[in-house]
Amino acid sequence: MFSFSRSASYSGVVRRALLAPGLRALAWRGAPAGCHTGSPQTAPPEPPLLDLHGRTHDYLRISLTERCNLRCQYCMPAEGVRLSARAALLTRDELLRLARVFAALGVRKLRLTGGEPTLRADLPELVRELRALPGVRTVAMTSNGVALARRLPALQRAGLDALNLSLDSLRADRYERLARRPGLARALASLDVALQLGLPRVKVNTVLVRGFNEDEICDFVELTRERDIDVRFIEFMPFAGNEWRDARMVPERAALDAVRRRYPALRPAAPEPCRTASLWQAPGHRGRVGFISSMSKPFCGSCNRLRLTADGNLKVCLFGEAEVSLRDALRAGADDAALAQLVRAALRRKHKQHAGMQNLARLKNRPMILIGG
Repeated sequence: MFSFSRSASYSGVVRRALLAPGLRALAWRGAPAGCHTGSPQTAPPEPPLLDLHGRTHDYLRISLTERCNLRCQYCMPAEGVRLSARAALLTRDELLRLARVFAALGVRKLRLTGGEPTLRADLPELVRELRALPGVRTVAMTSNGVALARRLPALQRAGLDALNLSLDSLRADRYERLARRPGLARALASLDVALQLGLPRVKVNTVLVRGFNEDEICDFVELTRERDIDVRFIEFMPFAGNEWRDARMVPERAALDAVRRRYPALRPAAPEPCRTASLWQAPGHRGRVGFISSMSKPFCGSCNRLRLTADGNLKVCLFGEAEVSLRDALRAGADDAALAQLVRAALRRKHKQHAGMQNLARLKNRPMILIGG
């Protein structure tokens, strides 16, 4: 069975996080059935966000910053990226106002991304304010976990409902080579702190790159033996500057075959509403394994996601070139109704599906770090 050693730094991070004051008083809400969890709020005052293909969009991913404490190869070019000037980024008040507009349009789930969202000093306050918006049922976050463990208790108290942890290798040397920075022990500490705090939904996202980490697939599956988590394998996707080639991609079929060879009794797990991953479970394991296969098996037909970049642009498709600046409209004096019209107009232009992985590799798009993971 795979195991990893916990260094002194790892143990110290976990201990400090779990000794945070007020921790014992925390209590978590039960999760109602449906796509998005959390306590129900008032019904949306406007019609749902429908595109021309009948897809309802009730999930907004918000990039809080373009900055990151890692330099992952699939996320940014080796030479780095040119960051936006501070004046070009959404202010906190602008972000909250746009989130309120989306909530009024029927968005029920918000996911905070980056860059790395834990680099925001005001992160707990943002979570609290977003969680209090009428209509919002879930505030989730995606993080690399490097600076997360100490902040998790405060984020939980603020109302954070779910956590996705980005983790692409369980071997320190490989982790550092891919991320161009150390941090594995701290990321693993954040995973254990999240579970010990009782966060109800914890997932690990692993980007598979052929010739780099596909031999660790079953090591990641072992994380689900004693932990009630979902480990999700993500196909390597093309973005500006990440040197994508189809030969470097590990498709779902190959990854699933590798899992089945080790766990021949692997069985499908019950699907979730609004899912992006096919889910499986190894007998005797508490957690599950998922495959997010946007290249080999696109799930565009059930897409319910919108993205807001840190500089205030709306992307209706992760892979699309088209963007609409809600920041510019907001600063030009647009009221909430005008902003809502911009969102609906952008959504009407959303394509039925993305252009296919070979075509995507040739299209102009931002590096992933400037979109938001």
